[in-house]
Amino acid sequence: MPLSKLRGKVLTDTNPDLVCHDLTKDFDAFRAVDHVSFEVPQGSFFSILGPSGCGKTTLLRMIAGFQSPTSGDLRIKGKSMIGVPPNKRPVSMVFQHLALFPTMNIGDNVGFGLRQRGVARSEITRRVGEVLDRVGLPGVSSRRINQLSGGQKQRVAIARCMVLEPDVLLLDEPLGALDLKLREHMKVELKSLQAAFNTTFVYITHDQSEALVMSDNVAVMNHGRFEQIGAPHDVYHEPKTAFVAGFVGEANKIDAKVSSVNGAMLTLTSDTGTQMKVAAAGADLSAGQGAQVFLRPEAIELSKSRDQFDGDRNISQCTVSSVLFNGANSSVIVRDAGGHLISVAMPQTGSFADLRVGDEVFTAWHPNKARCYLAAKG
Repeated sequence: MPLSKLRGKVLTDTNPDLVCHDLTKDFDAFRAVDHVSFEVPQGSFFSILGPSGCGKTTLLRMIAGFQSPTSGDLRIKGKSMIGVPPNKRPVSMVFQHLALFPTMNIGDNVGFGLRQRGVARSEITRRVGEVLDRVGLPGVSSRRINQLSGGQKQRVAIARCMVLEPDVLLLDEPLGALDLKLREHMKVELKSLQAAFNTTFVYITHDQSEALVMSDNVAVMNHGRFEQIGAPHDVYHEPKTAFVAGFVGEANKIDAKVSSVNGAMLTLTSDTGTQMKVAAAGADLSAGQGAQVFLRPEAIELSKSRDQFDGDRNISQCTVSSVLFNGANSSVIVRDAGGHLISVAMPQTGSFADLRVGDEVFTAWHPNKARCYLAAKG
């Protein structure tokens, strides 16, 4: 089986549950999925993260069998699924709106697929009871769907899929319809359920928090292509492209021009005239080129005195433009001397609790905390 490669990264699992090789999908003159290759190891949680319209749902529907690829191959457990109808594939799918049957009780909902397969009634009862136990809903078979909370309905939808013992479970933004607090709770539950069943999950979302919290590996998709595949930590801290740096997590984007290059250290001047140094080994930038600098809010230190910072950091005197209170996730928007607005994570020491709009502060960040990329043309 050929190994999939992405920007020099080789995915080498010897027995992956799912392999997509050079998949494309065209709709008339529009290419929704553009030569995508990846592998998903058995028992792992793999997320496809990207904005609306990037092609992730089309890719998931090809894996499920609802759409046929224009070219490429798709294998589950080593067997090509090209031409195999959805009901013959060893996959199940959880949709955003769950698609539970309101006229059926919970047991009948969970056992629906088994009845379609002609499984004996006694076997259905046994398997439905077992899977409801495993998702933390014992003894609820006779209850109605409208008697459940949103999180319980989510678990019933997963149970309905897992009772069929699929090799791969596909999840199409299943938390999108839940309120914020329940969504946060279900992130933890979904990851726990995936580990308990030891089933391969392929999850699509536009919510970076969902992907980072739950996944073993994340693929970041843009305009039909995968820009990066990696562990959540690597995708967040070592983005390979400007799109990944800007889409995954919060980041300040600074347009600049390279003034000079000294080994791996770049000196840049922002479009507002601010000078900065960025350690950018491998960025392949030269003097005179336009660049985009991405800097995480949590990478920026804040002080009321310049004396706190040493000379190795990029230091700016700024004015507080706004204070955004959000508990432990509070942030401060400051304006530097050039007029550029920068978002800074509020230090949790309490020493900035009295910060007000118009206050003078100093920001500082190490050159190795930023990421730098060649500016996009046009």
